[in-house]
Amino acid sequence: MSDNVAHALSGAGGGIVSMALTYPLVSISSRLQVQKNDSGKDAYKNTADAFFKILAKEGPKGLYAGLSSGVFGIAITNGVYYYCYEAVKSIFEKAKGKGKPMSTGESMLAGALAGCAVVLATHPIWTVNTRLTVKKGVDGEDKNKSKQSSGALAVGAKILKEEGLSGLYAGVGAALVLVINPIIQYTAFEQIKNKVSKQRAPSNLDFFLMGAVSKLCATAITYPYIVIKSRMQTSQKGDERYTSILDGFKKILASEGIAGLYKGISSKIVQSVLTAAFLFWAKEILFDWSVWVLVLAGARKAKVTAKA
Repeated sequence: MSDNVAHALSGAGGGIVSMALTYPLVSISSRLQVQKNDSGKDAYKNTADAFFKILAKEGPKGLYAGLSSGVFGIAITNGVYYYCYEAVKSIFEKAKGKGKPMSTGESMLAGALAGCAVVLATHPIWTVNTRLTVKKGVDGEDKNKSKQSSGALAVGAKILKEEGLSGLYAGVGAALVLVINPIIQYTAFEQIKNKVSKQRAPSNLDFFLMGAVSKLCATAITYPYIVIKSRMQTSQKGDERYTSILDGFKKILASEGIAGLYKGISSKIVQSVLTAAFLFWAKEILFDWSVWVLVLAGARKAKVTAKA
């Protein structure tokens, strides 16, 4: 068995670690992204204000709303992404000969193919996660509504029943555009890693910093699409509904200005950078463990393999 499965397992494990450590920031940035009315009494003014208001009204559990679906989603997302990315990467490297790393263009193509596979496979999970995360404190929510089943499966079933399959894939167009996010991230990461590797063997701290820098670049460039995707994944009705990505851009610019496209960006950048840093750091640590798990399971021969 190739290293692809080991990369998938370590990527999934790294994703779980990073998501668990940074989820409160995921929750805050998601709520800020979908907030359209900034003047209301309960409106979040910034990251710190959102943090204290959520704690005051919902307690610590409010910061972790939708955590289970988020952890499951990131495990599947990273597992699929790393498996596909490493599979395409190995094809390129075999064609070029041993010891020759992928070029920037090849890294981008590998990232695009892996990213599209991830979106198609996991978008419904993230639609459910978004609704679980922002269901409280969102404009139009009935706060007096009696409590009902709000688990991931219940929410997914409700969306499927009321909105059909298209409801689970709401915002998929923006998500496919956002494939460029991991392309930028992993391309930057691979190129930085190649340069560092020429000078010395990268340490765990190097992987942490490379992950942070690469994600910072990706998030800053693609953030407006993240806002539009998040809003399309929530249950929009009437004139507020975005019929397309372009429609989303027009409506946000008309009612909220350019600032509307960057709502929650401070918490998102911090969360994204920390998530990527923890992900790459944990993945490199977990890679060797994943290899030996496969060896013990008899799914792979015991041999020394260099990390990708």
